[in-house]
Amino acid sequence: PARYFDTKTTEPISFFLSGLEELLAWQPDSNDEFNVSAVPLAERQPPLRGRRPRTLVCHDMRGGYLEDRFIQGSATRNPYVFYHWRYIDIFVYFSHHTVTIPPVVWTNAAHRNSVPVLGTFITEWTDGEKLCEAFLAGGEEAFGAVAEQLALIAQHFRFDGWLVNIENKLSAAAVGNLPLFLRDLTARVHSAVPGGLVIWYDSVLKDGTLRWQNELNDQNRIFFDACDGLFTNYNWKEEQLERTQRLAGPRLNDVYVGVDVFGRGDVIGGGFDTDKSLRMIRQFGLSTAIFAPGWVYEHLGKENFLQNENRFWGSLAEYLPTHSICTLPLTTSFCLGMGTSTFRDGKDEESGPWYDLSAQDIQPLYPEQQGMLSASCCLQDAWCGGSSLQLQGIIPPGEERVAVRLFSLQMPAPPKLFLTLLYKLEGPQPDDFTVALEVTTWDSGMCFEGNPTSLPEPNGRYYPRFLPAPPPGLAKLLAACHRGSQGWTSRCYELELQDCSLRDLSLIVSRQQPSLQETPFTCLLGEVRVLDTASVAASPAQVYGVAASQLWWQ
Repeated sequence: PARYFDTKTTEPISFFLSGLEELLAWQPDSNDEFNVSAVPLAERQPPLRGRRPRTLVCHDMRGGYLEDRFIQGSATRNPYVFYHWRYIDIFVYFSHHTVTIPPVVWTNAAHRNSVPVLGTFITEWTDGEKLCEAFLAGGEEAFGAVAEQLALIAQHFRFDGWLVNIENKLSAAAVGNLPLFLRDLTARVHSAVPGGLVIWYDSVLKDGTLRWQNELNDQNRIFFDACDGLFTNYNWKEEQLERTQRLAGPRLNDVYVGVDVFGRGDVIGGGFDTDKSLRMIRQFGLSTAIFAPGWVYEHLGKENFLQNENRFWGSLAEYLPTHSICTLPLTTSFCLGMGTSTFRDGKDEESGPWYDLSAQDIQPLYPEQQGMLSASCCLQDAWCGGSSLQLQGIIPPGEERVAVRLFSLQMPAPPKLFLTLLYKLEGPQPDDFTVALEVTTWDSGMCFEGNPTSLPEPNGRYYPRFLPAPPPGLAKLLAACHRGSQGWTSRCYELELQDCSLRDLSLIVSRQQPSLQETPFTCLLGEVRVLDTASVAASPAQVYGVAASQLWWQ
């Protein structure tokens, strides 16, 4: 069927639903299986519902369902990717189809990086009026059926909820039922999807007129009260933020103040001035919804996209609270889910462009210190997948080393950690540097390394012990310790901790000789793994009952 498979290539594709009939007629189908997210939402710290302002990203690009609709990837050159997941809390996939089911590749990539994904339910123009009249004015049975279908779709495809966007005027009967519909949908999503969310877009008012308010006020509060949050329109001024803050009270973090990166209309700042909008929003303790950050790709072009993307998110970083990883194992090759080649064990196995966000790895922090340090993606060389992480920086005069924070962690440390690292030093004198890992812990008088006779480290910094060879029981799994090739160096480490809580994983680049000159360095990271030794030693579950279906040779 054309809905599920591309008519030209027969490949499985992601899809949307148009109109009320398609939504009400939808039921699970065996062809759906490709479209169901295979990656559960990873846990994070602090939890999403914590008391701090959040960051929502609303992805709207040329109508949606572009190359990202190909579930098993495509040979796209210079595709759009998003990878600053540590800095955002919610991802919305937006299009102008009635029911936007997020392409599964986005859900997989976001979930792996602890970010929930929302689809969009939208009605607009005269068709939207008719659609709303049909399901809202019809009473509880009619709007209950729509709420039930939307909750089932989120549950079935394993994404995390809905942005609801009613952009047309409503009759008195329809608007009277709208808060009831929102309450019903929110309750159903909460019960069908763990951690599920329903967010309302600032559009229609309680009297049924369509008039964007750019704030939370008495005209739209009834809808905010019926769901998990409000996403405001983009043309706000400072006094509207002040009024919103007052009215939201304890639900301050549930108001997502809209920022259009394209800067359309009368806005504080878009493009590379988006930070001006964010600074003002955060002064009032409000959450933000960053709309169409694909501006970087669409407006500035595909050629220098990765540099421009790092510059854009780097300019916002001080206003974006990050979230931490709180489960092990942590293992990543830093792949973006795209490449100009496919690398295996450091070898370029297959030249040619590819794009598959489901193959995107856990992404690190992307630290930027003006002129001193930058982290970026390198497509020209990788250990596994399509890219490695390139760290470029300067060791200042008189300093011996520099620490690059890769991941923030928040979890109890297991008694024994096993860490592996694959790296490649570039530049004129790679032998002038050494590279190692550092683990920091949250300050606690109880936390010790190894045996209780050792003293707690000042400021909780630990340097895992270098292992020339893997411990006997792990040798098969950890051929890692000797597998450097193609110029990559492989290292294994061990760290024993007692009563500690993990805080950060950093890379330390040191120079061999002290110097009064500043020393520039470039280091590629191909893979990092942090494993709980106890769970690694256990053998993985056996796979059985494998079946292959729908085979078509061509």
